[in-house]
Amino acid sequence: MKIYAYARVSARDQNLERQIEAFIKFGIDKSRIFSDKKSGKDFERNGYKRLIKLLKRGDLLVIKSIDRLGRNYDQIIAEWAHITNCVGADILVLDMPLLDTRSKGDTLVGKFISDIVLQILSFVAESERANIKARQADGIRIAKQNGVKFGRPKKNYSDKFLSVAFDYINKSITSDTAMRLLEIKRDNFYYHVRQIRKMIG
Repeated sequence: MKIYAYARVSARDQNLERQIEAFIKFGIDKSRIFSDKKSGKDFERNGYKRLIKLLKRGDLLVIKSIDRLGRNYDQIIAEWAHITNCVGADILVLDMPLLDTRSKGDTLVGKFISDIVLQILSFVAESERANIKARQADGIRIAKQNGVKFGRPKKNYSDKFLSVAFDYINKSITSDTAMRLLEIKRDNFYYHVRQIRKMIG
């Protein structure tokens, strides 16, 4: 049996260290820790694909929390079933010890509880992602209605600027990522974020 781990963050400049530290503390060799800096909306991630190719029957996959695996309810459930049923590997979620398929054979009640917890947490992960997107769409709509302006001379914010700004406001990306995407300096970026916050209340 081999033990692997998978870590994920959404933005390139977010830190994987907290997850990796937890895996090392658990006793997982660094060479068996795979990671991605990419959205959890699907499983099209290079690190994850490399990991899945290595997983064999009887191996153990460790993740820090269910939302690190992904944020799409149906895909999380399907991927979980593929790993545990088709591949024959086990999964342990460190932040939720009930999600440990190594104990699935202990009792029928234990498996039932584990399945319910997985479905609830997967639903919460996707709902959180959907809520962030909904708040972002509302914020962009309100900003446009209230006539948010950009730059000197004044012109309307582009959809790209508003989308990136709301990703930052909703904590989906860091300020460094936002500034790099918008090719804007720090003081200018924070100025416009303040203006957008004022306009959307």
